[in-house]
Amino acid sequence: MRRTTVITLVVALVVGVAGVALMPRLARLGPQTTGDPDLAAAARAAVRDPSGHRGLAVALVENGRIRTAGLGDRDRTGRPVEPDTSFEIGSVTKVLTGMLLADQTAAGVVRPDDRLGATWPTITGPARDVTLAELTSHRAGLPRLAPGSVLGWARLLWANFSGGNPYAGQGVDTISGAANRITPDDGRGEVHYSNVGPSLLGHALAAKAGVGYAELLRARLLQPLDMRDTVIATSTDDLPADRAHGGRAANRPLDPWWGVGYAPAGVGPWSTAQDLGRLAAATLAGTAPGADATTARFREDDDTRVGYGWFTTRHGDHEIVWHNGATSGFRSYIGLERATGRAVVVLGNTDREVEPIGLRLLGVPETEAGAAAAGTSVWIGAGLAVAFTFLGGLSLLGTVRRRELDRVTVSAASVWAFAYLGLAHRMGDWSVVPVWLWPLGAALSAAGVAVAATRWRALPVLDARVPWRRLLSVAGSMLAAVLAVAAVSD
Repeated sequence: MRRTTVITLVVALVVGVAGVALMPRLARLGPQTTGDPDLAAAARAAVRDPSGHRGLAVALVENGRIRTAGLGDRDRTGRPVEPDTSFEIGSVTKVLTGMLLADQTAAGVVRPDDRLGATWPTITGPARDVTLAELTSHRAGLPRLAPGSVLGWARLLWANFSGGNPYAGQGVDTISGAANRITPDDGRGEVHYSNVGPSLLGHALAAKAGVGYAELLRARLLQPLDMRDTVIATSTDDLPADRAHGGRAANRPLDPWWGVGYAPAGVGPWSTAQDLGRLAAATLAGTAPGADATTARFREDDDTRVGYGWFTTRHGDHEIVWHNGATSGFRSYIGLERATGRAVVVLGNTDREVEPIGLRLLGVPETEAGAAAAGTSVWIGAGLAVAFTFLGGLSLLGTVRRRELDRVTVSAASVWAFAYLGLAHRMGDWSVVPVWLWPLGAALSAAGVAVAATRWRALPVLDARVPWRRLLSVAGSMLAAVLAVAAVSD
């Protein structure tokens, strides 16, 4: 027994040390700088921890003047970020959709209190009675995502798991069809964030104009502001050629999102710091089409109100009008402060939050800016990192301690011990979890294998009353482990 313990400890130690060379390596903001050097220096100073970031594009508006800068790398080949490098902007698109509502209201085409069904007759279900203002302010009582079939949810989960595009193939009919099945819930009238509402709004305004959403946005907002580099990708052919490439903070590359159905809410739009700087400057000046969308009209909580797509939040002495965005491999933020006449845009090509950087550039104190970062997705990623790192090893050690055991079961448990390590490596958010935990997990899995090896000779090949059932179960388990790791590999 003593000899087994010593062997197990030695194996665990050796594998743990070797695991240091294989542990997750965070992306890190590179030293390259383009554009305005003073702004680049200020932006770099606002990045409290460069680990987890790869590249950033920044715009700062002061006294009507727009300055832009690029920091770090646009992809893993080391090409620098330029002020005109395209990034996915995600839910920042919701402010564009809100501004379309304000613009079409000013033009007399629609009114904020118009019903969805009257604006878009395709919607005939219970959701037809919600108003356009409710859709843009997240007060329509609609879910975050449209309910779908079991197969649809399985595709969505698999795409998120594998780093693919979860919205591929979802068109305007997906949104309209779902809306006809949705009944607004009891939360109608209260602010509950939704991607369905702004998507319905964007397509409803487009239907009223007799064009597609992308065409309406381009004609009413992008062209008047000379936002030539802002596009909506509805297929891979629409992706900007020199775009930034997105990924996780732990260096895993992820596919870009593109689609039609959720485009007004943030699936498919790409823009640059230069373009969004123009938007911010014109909005501050009140000259942008639909600039009135920034007016706070409805209360979310004691600190935050919402207008047409734009949120207004107080951070100490600063009142910021803002929105952020998050896709699988990008983060974005746009913030305006009327009292100072300043605005900021920050775009990043990993899933590390950029909102605190933008707030610091606006002069918000460190304590307030740090607390503003969205936390739910971060903690989910952190939980996956810790759980998967140790789950396989603990499970294997528990398995090999059983009295009734066979080699087939031990083999499957051993495969999963290292499959879980692979999942932790690629899916975990190591920007908030110490990366040295991963070698400890590898040591734990190795210890389980070492204990299993000491029992191997004494174990039967298969110990089951129905051998084929056990074999089928184990084969399925091992196949699932292989597929899981393959799905998250580069």
